[in-house]
Amino acid sequence: MGAQGESWSGRAGFILAAIGGAVGLGSIWKFPYEVGANGGGAFVLCYLLGLALVVTPLMFAEFALGRRGAADAATSLERAAVAHGASRRWSALGTFGIVTGLLILSFYSVIGGWTLAYVVDTARAGLPGADPAAVQARFDALLAAPLAMTGYHALFLALTAAVVWRGVRGGIEAACKVLMPILAVLMAALAAYGALEGNLAATLEFLFRFEPAALTPRVALEALGLGFFSIGVGIGLMITYAAYAGREIDLRQAAIVSVAADTAISFLAGFAVFPLVFAHGLDPAGGAGLVFVTLPIAFARMPFGAPAALGFFVLLFVAAFASAISLLELAVALLVRRFGWRRPAATAALAAGCFALGIVTVLSFNLWSGWHPLGALPAFATATAFDLLDHLTSNLMLPLGGFLLAVFAGWVLPASLLAGELQLGPASAARLRWVLRYAVPAGIAAVALAPLLA
Repeated sequence: MGAQGESWSGRAGFILAAIGGAVGLGSIWKFPYEVGANGGGAFVLCYLLGLALVVTPLMFAEFALGRRGAADAATSLERAAVAHGASRRWSALGTFGIVTGLLILSFYSVIGGWTLAYVVDTARAGLPGADPAAVQARFDALLAAPLAMTGYHALFLALTAAVVWRGVRGGIEAACKVLMPILAVLMAALAAYGALEGNLAATLEFLFRFEPAALTPRVALEALGLGFFSIGVGIGLMITYAAYAGREIDLRQAAIVSVAADTAISFLAGFAVFPLVFAHGLDPAGGAGLVFVTLPIAFARMPFGAPAALGFFVLLFVAAFASAISLLELAVALLVRRFGWRRPAATAALAAGCFALGIVTVLSFNLWSGWHPLGALPAFATATAFDLLDHLTSNLMLPLGGFLLAVFAGWVLPASLLAGELQLGPASAARLRWVLRYAVPAGIAAVALAPLLA
């Protein structure tokens, strides 16, 4: 039985929930614009290497720790440490991950609110046409309206809290059993639409042609940061979900399926976005506005563009919603399991805190857009509060959490724990422990420190 008596109904429920936690805006919103901003093939190569060599081993470790600890991330780490003669202070790593998750959720829900706003606006009024100025004006109007952004931010968080409030099986699992099939169908349909209506050949060249000159330390860091952001390792999310997993569930299989599903969704997003961008001579390096500005221009120029655009924004919302549920559950589990809170009270309190912190992100796009908190530093001269939160979590806190988690799993825990929970033979467990000891920390450190040494 899982943490606090709650558990998944079975293998399918757990895997769908894990996929829901892994597949989010990082896969659909962030992946295309990061690829576009970082030159295509070189970024994709670093992203895939990071998933294989760093992210997947860490997911294995998180799953093993979660089922062994059967609790929230902090308590599971503490139990594993104490059981093997290490300091209970390792629980602080779990708390650090939970704080990271809450910081991400605070701005993630604002972006999730954008998807809701676009669903409503597109359903009500269609597309503003193919005039780039009109499309940009719609996006700018949303960003310039702090009250509207705050309202959608609040609605997105309220929907998220309503699911988490209902618990693991009746809330999170039930939602993911509906959301994940919807996401898969929409994603496949939109990728097919993009391939038929857009420039597929240019997309294939852009995504898979490797240019050595484009491979820089900054590109590698961005790719690894996106891998952490999109899969959700390094913060204890998968520890929390595995805590609800029964012994009959194959954690190794669940981890591989989750990473594979996230990777597939990311590439499908690329095939949904870039063919349309290239077919109409638009900029693939459109940044965060790629799916909110650049893509609607392309949709407006195509047959059935308005319904396709509506489907795309529903897809974005579904992905954001599923991932937000997992981020909120990460922190709720701590209050419920470690501090004895009732689930409704814990959910309401944490959602309210994320809402309040999210106002900082809302204002970063309008009233505080000229405020650059670290403007004295050249690297952050133009960074808003939102930019800093995004950089702090994606490029610093997530990799640091992953680094320390690899150290804990590789150096503090015995290989027998990994073998027992992941159903590995002694040789396979020893290899995984070696990867966690050396390859994962070295990879994270090299990528994180390379820009400082350049």
